[in-house]
Amino acid sequence: MRRFSWFNATSLTLGFAFLYLPMIILVVYSFNDSRLVTVWAGFSTKWYGELVRNEEFLDAAWVTVRVAFFSSCLATVLGTMAAYVLVRAGRFRGRTLFSGMIYAPLVMPEVITGLSLLLLFIGIGLDRGVFTVVLAHTTFAMCYVSVVVSSRLTTFDTALEEAALDLGASQFDSFRLVTLPIIAPAVISGWLLAFTLSLDDLVIASFTTGPGATTLPIKVFSAVRLGVSPEINALSTIMIGIVTVGVIIASLISKRAAVAQARDEQAAPRTT
Repeated sequence: MRRFSWFNATSLTLGFAFLYLPMIILVVYSFNDSRLVTVWAGFSTKWYGELVRNEEFLDAAWVTVRVAFFSSCLATVLGTMAAYVLVRAGRFRGRTLFSGMIYAPLVMPEVITGLSLLLLFIGIGLDRGVFTVVLAHTTFAMCYVSVVVSSRLTTFDTALEEAALDLGASQFDSFRLVTLPIIAPAVISGWLLAFTLSLDDLVIASFTTGPGATTLPIKVFSAVRLGVSPEINALSTIMIGIVTVGVIIASLISKRAAVAQARDEQAAPRTT
């Protein structure tokens, strides 16, 4: 077993400090009483109250959540369908073009995607707003869902579907009652990934948004250009807290599921 040297310890410490020290400083200064974010003037939570009373940030947050929810739902449905076709349809004419169109947003620069969608919406005369942002986010999030679901369908045991068909189930019933419940973890993972990408997007949303459809990343970016305010620190701290709580809950659920599975595997020989 290789010893943990001082070089490894130093590299690990510097790496974690580079990643998390700015976040820690941001969280600390969100409780600063001064309006200057670099000057400590005492502990205070007043900026959280100011953030709650800031209607512009609240409206932008509500728009962001709505866009993320609807775009992730559409991306999950379309991405799952695309993954099913790519994995189960076999070889068909236009497969290469179809797969290329599905995976293109993965390697396409966001500026190009946003600009092309903007030109499309202008060309068809579609007014920009929440609807266009939802369409744009669905376009680039669908490929991520397709990748996640495709990886699960590749390892899926098709004998289960064949058994359902032999018992009289239709193709749709076989997919609904057998395939979908088994690949549900991958579908849920794709939905969460699409939701997160939509919440975080700035470039594509800035091209496709319109009046009354300002998302939270756009609002924060516009506010930061005028100077970082303690309200932004408070908002960032809340988001860090939400993500941290979500990661902890997901880890606890995964650990509990692993413990339950190991317990079932140990008890299986005793019952047989």
